Amino acid sequence: MTTLSDAAKADLHRYLQEARDALLWKLEGLSEYDVRRPLTPTGTNLLGLVKHATGVELGYLGDTFGRPSGEPLPWLAEGAEVNADMWAGPDETRGEVVALYRRAWAHADATVEALPLDTTGTVPWWPADRARLTLHHAVVRVIADTSRHAGHADILREHLDGATGERPGATSLPSADPAWWAAYRSRLERAAREAAERTDRATR
Repeated sequence: MTTLSDAAKADLHRYLQEARDALLWKLEGLSEYDVRRPLTPTGTNLLGLVKHATGVELGYLGDTFGRPSGEPLPWLAEGAEVNADMWAGPDETRGEVVALYRRAWAHADATVEALPLDTTGTVPWWPADRARLTLHHAVVRVIADTSRHAGHADILREHLDGATGERPGATSLPSADPAWWAAYRSRLERAAREAAERTDRATR
């Protein structure tokens, strides 16, 4: 018989896996340069988001519950360069980064399967006075973090080549016609300018 805890775990895993898949899909079909190059003033890049998400999963759903993965993560070691988890060096291949992320999934999923959701762990990098949290809290935190970065990746990919959507064939967008989008964007631009002009007149 399926218990409430089993059902809750299934729901949590479903949404976590959807976010994971969306994040990886944003790499597909892109060149080595495009998956790595900085696309915002703070250097956000697609492969770096995957590398960061790997550390998040292994930390919150591994080390926190006394289940270290054994995977070497030199970019998170003491003395590592600041922000080293947010980009991949030329010696780190896309295949290696993606494979490590998939191994992190497997390790995290094994933790969730093995432990009750009310299991308490300790986050090693949090202040000691608030470092305790439940597995349920940790999974929700990882879902939130992964979904946030999948959203970042969605926007980065759209700026690169116009590709959009959560997964192939499921864009949730009202049209695939570039002309429709050009007209839509122009309408939004006009509305924004009109609102700004109206506000400017009202405050004179």
